[in-house]
Amino acid sequence: MFINRFDDRLHIPKDAQVIFVADFFADDLIGGAELTTEALIEASPYKIFKLRSSLVTMELLSEGFDKYWIFGNWSMMRPELIPSIVANLKYSVLEYDYKFCRFRSPEKHLAESGEKCDCHNEITGKVTSAFYLGSRNIWWMSERQQKRYLDRFPFLNEKSQMVLSSVFSEPFWHEIRILRDKFKDYPRSGWSVLGSSSWIKGTEDAIAWCKDQGYEHKVLSNLSPSEMLEELAKSEGFVYLPKGGDTCPRVVIEAKLLGCKLHLNDNVEHKDELWFDTDESLDTESYLYAARETFWNSTAASMEYTPRISGYTTTRNCIDQKYPWEESISSMLGFCDEVIVVDGSSTDGTWERLLEIAADEPRIKPTRTELDWNSKRFALNDGKQKATARSLCTSDFCWQQDVDEIVHEDDYSKIRRLVGNFPSHCDLVALPVIEFWGGNKVRVDVNPWKWRLSRNGPRITHGVPDDHRAFDDEGNLYSLASDGCCFVDKQTFERIPYMTFMDPAADDARQRALRGDKDSQNAYESWLTQVSENVPGVYHYSWFNIERKIHTYKNYWSNHWMSIYNKIMDDTPENNMFFDKSWKDVTDTEISELASRLEEDLGGWIFHRKVDFEQKTPWVKIQRSHPAIMSGWIENNGRKN
Repeated sequence: MFINRFDDRLHIPKDAQVIFVADFFADDLIGGAELTTEALIEASPYKIFKLRSSLVTMELLSEGFDKYWIFGNWSMMRPELIPSIVANLKYSVLEYDYKFCRFRSPEKHLAESGEKCDCHNEITGKVTSAFYLGSRNIWWMSERQQKRYLDRFPFLNEKSQMVLSSVFSEPFWHEIRILRDKFKDYPRSGWSVLGSSSWIKGTEDAIAWCKDQGYEHKVLSNLSPSEMLEELAKSEGFVYLPKGGDTCPRVVIEAKLLGCKLHLNDNVEHKDELWFDTDESLDTESYLYAARETFWNSTAASMEYTPRISGYTTTRNCIDQKYPWEESISSMLGFCDEVIVVDGSSTDGTWERLLEIAADEPRIKPTRTELDWNSKRFALNDGKQKATARSLCTSDFCWQQDVDEIVHEDDYSKIRRLVGNFPSHCDLVALPVIEFWGGNKVRVDVNPWKWRLSRNGPRITHGVPDDHRAFDDEGNLYSLASDGCCFVDKQTFERIPYMTFMDPAADDARQRALRGDKDSQNAYESWLTQVSENVPGVYHYSWFNIERKIHTYKNYWSNHWMSIYNKIMDDTPENNMFFDKSWKDVTDTEISELASRLEEDLGGWIFHRKVDFEQKTPWVKIQRSHPAIMSGWIENNGRKN
């Protein structure tokens, strides 16, 4: 145990790489499970921290969230911790018996209660199966044990899993060789019986069998492992008749390795496996000897495995729009295994430039789609482009990004770590958005998050969610509120549930700041700074150049809203949220002057209503630099056209 002299609470050592959880270890008692666990720990190439299951706490789980965990026997662990383990840890399970059953044995369940075990349909079984479903891989002791689990929980078939059997240490193999040599000429006599008070071990039945056969027998109990091996080396045979499924009884294997005749019943679950049911001792020994290496090679692959990420984005006339689109794509290359770019019929050279970039970077995969931008509902093309881009992604996870969004270089590794620890019960995660206003001001008047990282599941696409879907008189789809790009189910259009970093207290501070509370504004600024430094997200440059943005409103956004929301917005002074005149009468000089004033006097504005300079929108700053990749764009295009 690692104990801080100023804190008597148990801690996870910082240098530990693997946390091995068990009810007991070999230091506590000598049992088959404990000896297998110890043999694995001794052979580990990693720094191991042993943690008794009864001592696992939420605090320890939090301390060890970046470690790899292996759960052996865990029946003494508090079950209410399992949801947190499933959601947050990378772990494997080493299953020694039948934990879905409250007796840890279906046969004992019947013997004790008089009823057939149905625990797999009750809370014990459901918690166990959920725990195993959340693991990176499952290790079984025998093929029959594995089958009995999968028959009850067929969904576990999708998990990586392997039959390990009992595991033996290097000193054990050395001791076996010594005993074989020592007793090679020894006249074997008598049969050995495992002495145990455990119901499942069937000691009384084994003794009765020896008596029925007229065999001399010796009950082996209270012996050290070495003493047990020496007795087996001298015995003619070993009888073992467990009353319930014993997944891979170690003593049976030891008896076979030492040359004993065996009398076993069908509850010895490994007895018919190829490696055991053979007269070729080399086959048996080779299989068992390789178990340690097999276990740790597979565990290393699980520990070091990082899922692949497909980034996807869309383009259309990005050059004319002066988006930082090349920088946006380049930032995705910092953490994505491929970047899918779907161009929506650009006419300004964007497509040609995209092909040039892709020619030098094979991870960029450009696709051009022909869309009708003159149709009545052209605004839905944005969601269609995103859906097309997503459908072309081939990796485990998908990262959606718009071409005016940039990932900071310090966040590349954080995103890779995030997919490695992605919540197992979740398909979509919302992440931070730092929204700039006319330079280095960060907006408070918009939500600082967006749906961003998701599993590449076939049901997920982009579109109008079911509660916002409506149709005009011609049968054309439009949206009642959303932008047509939400993450939705491909069949039902229901919204995809998501997890978020967003703290309700932080959002409350944001809302209070908007109402003029300076203390709340300072608190929100501090929180957002910490979030930007610790949680990966994007920097959004849509409103960094306000003059460019107003031109976009004049030339595009009014028509876009009419298209997507089925609203009539004639070019009148009433419908112009920036000027008290029609857009056709607004000059470039007026736009430039208004942009300067908006940048100087306000910290943001949501243009569903007229600009009002009497309402001073608050803003904050974060203590973090712009992404390095943006330095050129900010200097050349950022502030003014």
